Amino acid sequence: MMLVNSTPESLLTKSVPIVVAGAIFGTVYGQVNGLVILGFSAGAFVSLLLTLFYAGVLKQKFLSHVINIALFGTFGLLSSSLHSAIFYVILSIAFVWFIFWVTEAKYRANLLPYLSSSQVAWHYLFRLICGAIFLFLITPILVVLPLSFNAQDFFTFTPEMLRFEPEGYSLKHYRDFLGLRVDSNGEWLRAFQNSLIIAPLATLISVTFGTLAAIGLSQSHVPMRRAIMAILISPMIVPLIISATGMFFFYSDMGNFLEETVGINKNAVGYIKVVLAHAVLGIPFVIITVTATLVGFDRSLTRASANLGANSITTFFRVQMPLILPGVISGGLFAFITSFDEVVVVMFIGSAGQKTLPWQMFLGLREQISPTILAVATILVVLSIALLSTVELLRRRSERLRGMSPS
Repeated sequence: MMLVNSTPESLLTKSVPIVVAGAIFGTVYGQVNGLVILGFSAGAFVSLLLTLFYAGVLKQKFLSHVINIALFGTFGLLSSSLHSAIFYVILSIAFVWFIFWVTEAKYRANLLPYLSSSQVAWHYLFRLICGAIFLFLITPILVVLPLSFNAQDFFTFTPEMLRFEPEGYSLKHYRDFLGLRVDSNGEWLRAFQNSLIIAPLATLISVTFGTLAAIGLSQSHVPMRRAIMAILISPMIVPLIISATGMFFFYSDMGNFLEETVGINKNAVGYIKVVLAHAVLGIPFVIITVTATLVGFDRSLTRASANLGANSITTFFRVQMPLILPGVISGGLFAFITSFDEVVVVMFIGSAGQKTLPWQMFLGLREQISPTILAVATILVVLSIALLSTVELLRRRSERLRGMSPS
């Protein structure tokens, strides 16, 4: 049990951020029900009333939690359903914690004791602004995730979803993506398979040539290194529509040569063109990441390897490659993401047989407004998060190998 020793005046002053938080939540709740002003007023008033009662009269955390859970849980059951009651119970626990965190001045626990009130306010305001910016950037993605489980063919939240009713949620869009529905035509799954064919091949080519280029350009005796580097990373700088136009004329001639002179199947030629085009877009990412890894590379290791009788190939695979491997894998992941998400170039170069997942998503928005796009977008978001997390882990491992990080 922890008591709050504060006068009514100081308690009212400390209640300001709690009232603001309650007003914001009330506004959001009122917006859902079409009563914004009433929600704002009720949120502010209820927050102030509960703060004065819990921190000024009751002064017991445990009992405050019990009473607040009972109040919020009952409100959730009466207003909606059991799922809403669970949500409000979690909200009530956080609300009581916030009340005592503010009124007991626990927000100062990890701060320097001599900071003024304005400095403390700016400390948390700055973090609140950063959090708001992050929320503004991430909210469109977070909205897509629950919408992908919509039981209806809508791009908006249904009343059943807002009330957290099980009937409002379904895996139908994911089944459509996997071709498991009776009325599914399998276009999404074929596009996904094409992406899984094209992206890994393009990544393999990008990693091979990008790594070799980065190692070569890291040598001090190579002439015109800066000019060559600028040319190699130009696909990152030049607008994609211009690159796609140039690739269209180049690869059309190459495709005619492969079909008419070499005799390769037309569909296979289409895959070759798309893979090479995506490899061109991925090579700059590999060059940049591997070059950054080579900045801290100790050249004396390769010289020592040569003095011990190892040839250049053995030195590369046994000495140099293990140390630059995090950069190589990071560049490969970026190249893979670039190829997997690319839509402009493949529309210029590829045909219907090479339709990738982003191309199918574009057609789904342009021609039929398919809600399956939401399920596909969710899968791509999860995949991107996993790949970027891998990149971050590899970056930290690279720093540890080069002695730039103590842990």
